[in-house]
Amino acid sequence: MVTVLLGAFLIPLLSQKAAQADQFVLFDVTFTFTKADADNSTPSKSHYYVTGKAINPKRPRDWTSPVDYRNGTVHIRTEVLDRPDSGEPTQWSLCYIPNKGQGNGYGCTGNDPYTQKGIYDKDVPMTAFWENNSIIWTEGIKQMDLVMKDRDGNKAHTRTDPEKFFPTRIRITMIQVSAGSKYDPNLVPHIPHIRATDKPKEGKSK
Repeated sequence: MVTVLLGAFLIPLLSQKAAQADQFVLFDVTFTFTKADADNSTPSKSHYYVTGKAINPKRPRDWTSPVDYRNGTVHIRTEVLDRPDSGEPTQWSLCYIPNKGQGNGYGCTGNDPYTQKGIYDKDVPMTAFWENNSIIWTEGIKQMDLVMKDRDGNKAHTRTDPEKFFPTRIRITMIQVSAGSKYDPNLVPHIPHIRATDKPKEGKSK
């Protein structure tokens, strides 16, 4: 079963005057991934495809203007809900598939390898990941390809010990933040936030 939180896509693109808060959710998907899913995904194995309504329909066509997301950052939130207790490092390549590319034709960032359930956050400059220049950012992104791999970058389904990786249940959220802005988790719906009332009260020193 796949869960797509469409409500996350209702975050408006803010004006340039509020540049410190310019961000949007590119996608927010929760899915179970089995060895059979990896073996049978097409056109490429070990891929989970974020297409159609699963990718924010309100995403900009031009990522450079009037708001510059191309030179900003992407915040990657990975929530590992379930996985084998193997301790085997697992990671995902998160590939931007453009409407129009050049050179290699696409580019990929990714999360850091993880070994257990939990929430993992990471910020990546949009100019720092693999083949980011192969994307013509003024033409936009048509889909995202998520590729499950081991710590060495091998596709998980090719391992001789797939039981160390499958099945898994995961939630991946990618939030695009404009150049000069800082990621604000409070603008992302459907994820836990620390409220002022949740903060520990300062006690008197003894």
